[in-house]
Amino acid sequence: MAMANARAAEQGGGYRYAVLALLIIAYTFNFLDRQILGILAGSIKKDLNLTDSQLGLMGGLAFALFYTGLGIPIAWLADRWSRTWIMTGALTIWSGFTALCGFAGGFWPLFLCRMGVGVGEAGGVAPAYSLISDYFPKDQRARALAAYSFGIPVGSALGILFGGLIAATIDWRAAFIIVGVAGVLLAPIFRLVVREPRRGLADLEAGAPIPETEPVAPPKGAIGLLLRKPSFWLISLAASASSVCGYGVAFWLPSFFERSLGMGLVDRSLFLGTITLVGGVLGIWAGGWLGDRMGGRDKRFYLLIPAAAFTLALPCFFFAIGAKSMVVAFLLFLIPQGLNLAWVGPVINAVQHLVPPASRSTASACFLFVNNLIGLGLGTYYFGAVSDLLTPRFGAEALRYAIYSGLGFYLLSALLFVAASSVIKRDWVDQ
Repeated sequence: MAMANARAAEQGGGYRYAVLALLIIAYTFNFLDRQILGILAGSIKKDLNLTDSQLGLMGGLAFALFYTGLGIPIAWLADRWSRTWIMTGALTIWSGFTALCGFAGGFWPLFLCRMGVGVGEAGGVAPAYSLISDYFPKDQRARALAAYSFGIPVGSALGILFGGLIAATIDWRAAFIIVGVAGVLLAPIFRLVVREPRRGLADLEAGAPIPETEPVAPPKGAIGLLLRKPSFWLISLAASASSVCGYGVAFWLPSFFERSLGMGLVDRSLFLGTITLVGGVLGIWAGGWLGDRMGGRDKRFYLLIPAAAFTLALPCFFFAIGAKSMVVAFLLFLIPQGLNLAWVGPVINAVQHLVPPASRSTASACFLFVNNLIGLGLGTYYFGAVSDLLTPRFGAEALRYAIYSGLGFYLLSALLFVAASSVIKRDWVDQ
């Protein structure tokens, strides 16, 4: 069985790219189910009589609470058991709870269903990062991880587009039910296609003999080893700072377009969906390409690339929020949308190399724990709470100023990534 798995991982082009395609589709559903709440927020707020703070809690804390808390133990299991089975179960659970959101009759039922989505998605990402690292060699890994991360803009864009169009045609409840059922139907296909590769095989040099046994995750100490590395904390906090703004702005932009620019549901779905898809895909691929090209020569570039991206994104977002022309707003939002996601390939690749191959799921989960607990848990709530606080003074324009107030997180992120670049060489693990 081990040799069969080894041969599967060694298969060139065809099969491993088919696996990558299935992983991208699964990640697309991950973000589709995660982000659909943003475009539906206005309809849900009116139907269930909610505040911006309550919407922020559902978009952030409700999801992040179990998503972050369960991520590490599930990843620990993924380093010791079948990653493909774990991802199949996770896809079924989060999609099922997405469908149940369509039956919620108030704040607390919807809050609990969003928690269920977080429970499922806790097992969807870290095992996928580990699988990709075992299917693709080191010199292609940042691009492969970046390609996998196309699921972020594609899923977000489809959530915005399908959610808005379905809600406009039927209602917001149907949007949840339809996309949730589609994810449940995908799960058995994923399990049939994606085979479990042998761990660490892709890290071997060309022509090196294949070990008779695959590496085994240490029974204890892997998390402790990771947490003792300064680069881990700096990378995780840098990503978290960017995610406060990234997740928060992504969630609230549909509401901003409605309140400040007067756009209808279908128009803002098409407008924001296009920005998210085009800008996100270009930004992620550029980050992965630069990571492989420049990081191979100097590992510091894996972290200097996102530092530069967030430094450039800040002024673009600032002027985009204040734009009066829809054409100008589209172009200004397109640029930072790409820069906002350029970090994914280089940074995830760096995190994967802070530990030996057998502990990569756990390393990814630890990173995601910090990033999502702070970034996702705080981001959407922060902008909603600030909007509620400013509403008595600014009325419908309160959300605009709430977004302005959070852009400083990008500068903090850039500074932390620069600091991480100074210690990454010392903490890097090649094998």
